[in-house]
Amino acid sequence: MDTDSRDVRAHGNETADGSRTKQYTAHLERSRRVWDRWSDWYGMSERDFEPIRERAIDRLDLQAGDRVLDIGCGPGVNFEHIRSQIGSDGDLVAVDYSPEMADNARDRIDRHGWENVAVQRADATTVDFDEPFDAAVATLSLGVMPDAHRTVENIHRLLVPGGQLAVVDVRPTPSGPLRLLNPLIWRFFRWYANWNPANDVPGSLTHTFEECELTETAVGGTAYTMICRRAGSGVEASHDGSETTD
Repeated sequence: MDTDSRDVRAHGNETADGSRTKQYTAHLERSRRVWDRWSDWYGMSERDFEPIRERAIDRLDLQAGDRVLDIGCGPGVNFEHIRSQIGSDGDLVAVDYSPEMADNARDRIDRHGWENVAVQRADATTVDFDEPFDAAVATLSLGVMPDAHRTVENIHRLLVPGGQLAVVDVRPTPSGPLRLLNPLIWRFFRWYANWNPANDVPGSLTHTFEECELTETAVGGTAYTMICRRAGSGVEASHDGSETTD
């Protein structure tokens, strides 16, 4: 291949990368605007999805003292149920990109006086922490991310070996006659939550995690729960940096 051809291909790759970056940024900022708009009107969704969210969290079998990550926490709808299981000795760290949602979540923390719950405004695909988490939850958040796959990979990285992730999300009707309504469902999800049809949340989960199970569906299959586990358990780092197994 001559130099000119290599230059053209390199330029094409740079153009494609630049286009993907612009699309990512545009979706992220639109999500911020959408969720800032809905930040004071989340009560209906909070009540309607509370049973399926709480059942998903219960499947994690959280223990007192666990460290839990809540991705796309919104106004903190999962906080009370998670904290009831990890107790005052556990840690709950929440992430959301919407400033208004993050502020509402902090208001909820202040109202309850929870000293072991913290909220960070950050991009879930790149957020990082000094300590890993025993478990994570993502309820009604991955499907609206600009890149669900990168977010899932980041969550996987942030979990301890054997750590679990509980996901509640929505999708168009997967089967049956209600599939005829999918174009309307897609438009509603897009308008209401900036849902991203390019995301394949179940596919990203099964591709990234070593174990994944679809545990529940609701509302004609449009709502679903998946529980995923990172490989390994009982692996601890010894003082000399090597790994030991119980």
